[in-house]
Amino acid sequence: MPYVVRPVGRALTPASSMFSAKIADMTLTRFCYGIPVTIGDFAPEAGNTIVLTTIQGWTRHSVTAKSGVELTAGGTFVADCSRVDYRLDTDADHLQLNLTIPHRLLADLALRWWGRVPDDRLWRHKCAIGGPGSAWLALLEYAVRTLSAAPQQVATGRVGANLQELIASQLLTDWAASAAVDLEPTTVEAPGYVRRAVRYIDEHAADLPTVGDIAEAAGVSVRALSGAFRRYLSASPRDYLREQRLQGVRRELLSPTATTVVDAAGAWGYVNMGIFAASYRQRFGENPADTLRRTSR
Repeated sequence: MPYVVRPVGRALTPASSMFSAKIADMTLTRFCYGIPVTIGDFAPEAGNTIVLTTIQGWTRHSVTAKSGVELTAGGTFVADCSRVDYRLDTDADHLQLNLTIPHRLLADLALRWWGRVPDDRLWRHKCAIGGPGSAWLALLEYAVRTLSAAPQQVATGRVGANLQELIASQLLTDWAASAAVDLEPTTVEAPGYVRRAVRYIDEHAADLPTVGDIAEAAGVSVRALSGAFRRYLSASPRDYLREQRLQGVRRELLSPTATTVVDAAGAWGYVNMGIFAASYRQRFGENPADTLRRTSR
């Protein structure tokens, strides 16, 4: 995932190192820069959540424009960079262990485990989790030991798939607890055709599929799909599609390569800028031009 690193101070010589490995679809990275740095401008279009654990040194993580959380060894910070801006400041002694996790992976696991996809009360919540002695930190230590012992099986085998599920489920549990979001399971898990429909929308939202297209891809009738969406996602297929399109435009506007509102909206199928701007303003509480202006500063 692209991001920008800036040194804090003058005439500094970095002593950086970085090692990465795969845990199925997750990327685990151990890194340091050897100097104080500010890390930010994480590309929202990459669609990733980052889970950053401080191994040594000191880090400060932005929560709002004017506040942050300071962490030392054993502390972990979570931010969904596909939904929120994020910045990290470090001292010269920092050493970090970072998990980069696709947002789609977490949303799909939530749907399979708890029967619904959490809304932005979770995804836009930036917070610290874990800490010394926590189940989360113990799981990370287990993951690192397993990866060291069997890197290929963790990267591509069933060992990695199981480890990925353990990490994602524990992360969602701790994250939701901090955000005060209820993940209690419904009495019946969402059926497979709902998950197929969600994945189809996620992958084809910019192509403006009809509800009939979505139902056909999921292998059920429009009526069955609409009823299941209302039950498990508290939204219609059209509502879910609209949300993914608006989120897609927002990621475009927050990207360092963004050009104009018209181009960003057009990439996600919007042709009436008045209707689009009203929908965007209602969803995000600001005009699309304001989002783009923040990126251009």
